Amino acid sequence: MEKRDVDVAIIGSGTAGLVAYQRVRKVTDRVVMIEAGQYGTTCARVGCMPSKLLIAAADSAHQMANASLFGVTAGQVRIDGQAVMNRVRRERDQFVEGVIRSVEKLPEEHRVLGHARFVDPHRLMVERDRTSDLEIQAERIIIATGSRSAVPKMLEEARDRLVINDNIFEWQDLPDSVAVFGPGVIGLELGQALSRLGVRVRMFGLGGAVGPIRDDAIREYALGTFNQEFPLDPDADVKHLERTDDGVAITYRHPEQGQITETFDYVLAATGRQPNVDGLDIQNAGVDLEDSGVPSFDRYTMRCGDSHIFIAGDANQLKPLLHEAADEGRIAGDNAAAYPEVRAGLRRTPLAIVFTDPQIASVGLTLDEVDEEYKGCFAVGEVSFEDQGRSLIMGKNRGLLRVYARQGTGQFLGAELFAPAAEHMAHLLAWSVQRRLTVSEMLEMPFYHPVVEEGLRTALKQLNRNLSIGQEPAEGCMECGPGV
Repeated sequence: MEKRDVDVAIIGSGTAGLVAYQRVRKVTDRVVMIEAGQYGTTCARVGCMPSKLLIAAADSAHQMANASLFGVTAGQVRIDGQAVMNRVRRERDQFVEGVIRSVEKLPEEHRVLGHARFVDPHRLMVERDRTSDLEIQAERIIIATGSRSAVPKMLEEARDRLVINDNIFEWQDLPDSVAVFGPGVIGLELGQALSRLGVRVRMFGLGGAVGPIRDDAIREYALGTFNQEFPLDPDADVKHLERTDDGVAITYRHPEQGQITETFDYVLAATGRQPNVDGLDIQNAGVDLEDSGVPSFDRYTMRCGDSHIFIAGDANQLKPLLHEAADEGRIAGDNAAAYPEVRAGLRRTPLAIVFTDPQIASVGLTLDEVDEEYKGCFAVGEVSFEDQGRSLIMGKNRGLLRVYARQGTGQFLGAELFAPAAEHMAHLLAWSVQRRLTVSEMLEMPFYHPVVEEGLRTALKQLNRNLSIGQEPAEGCMECGPGV
């Protein structure tokens, strides 16, 4: 059996693993990156990029179908499902090939293909297909194994008609109908895109959630908007699901028709993701584990307890977003390279975007986090985009934006958006939170005319009117003026 000694072993070559490798490599050449599957990040293969390709096709079809709003007659819109999926796969493959090429440029001795398992806190056994197993003795270890789709037991009854987002991008053509389980980020993006491409879609949720939205006012607005395009029940009562000769029959309680059975070609499970730590023999790593099986860790250092092991990216279940995985890979890599000196790394202002139409975005603290932190001593401003100038011009006048700030100081704390161009406004707001700007300071910034951001200014003006500035918030906020 081959044996190798290294300073740092990185398990996983996704976004977090690659960034960690780049940071470690600045300090030591005694590093190895182990990949159990194929090179290429989740984002490039099955996540961000292919889903946005499908959304781009859907947006194009939607714009053509609604061209008459502007007095433009485009004729009958015909969607070629095979051509749509061909482009999705072709462009997806180019993204993946770019990542693979960058990995293959790394020194061969730094790359190992195989499945790694912990033998003890410092030893990894790597099972390889074409050569003998490899034992790696590592002074420090970074776990960056990513995550995979989690599928509830009930949905397995769909058998060969059960798909996850990974499978969709391998379709040769678009189906006639899809039942989507899970109105989270993936479910909403793919469900709306498929609906706009002519697929009959029905979406089932559990617990009432709509995407990552935490503000009830925005959640209700978004729910009503999505239901204008396809039926979405965020707390569905599904009685039965089974594979039939015609597809997948789902029996559920319809809000108006009572219990009915509807048949779909496919069931899409968009019901969350689970970390890829269960195959690592993590119990041999000598670290404390949460009930989920994920090691306990410090979110500012990515260190597991007081050990020499670090965890980054989707594997830790903290924030399954690419930019967060990159930041965590940087922090874990720097600390693994400098160990035993471990320092807190930069954690940026939370920023999340869902590429639906209208888009959903969350910035900084959510409303419930603001309430918990400041005990009701905060103010809220909002704006509807239904009569916002630029939105009306574009025919995209749907949406609601809510912004939050602290009473007494006027410090801007966060926002949630369901709005056109939310991806751009969210960045401006995230920068404002990170720079700890007050609402009055934000209103001193330039706003052009006519732009969607003028709607943001309207919300900030209302928020400023609801603030009491110049006094420290009193207990219970009884003396600080208007609040929620």
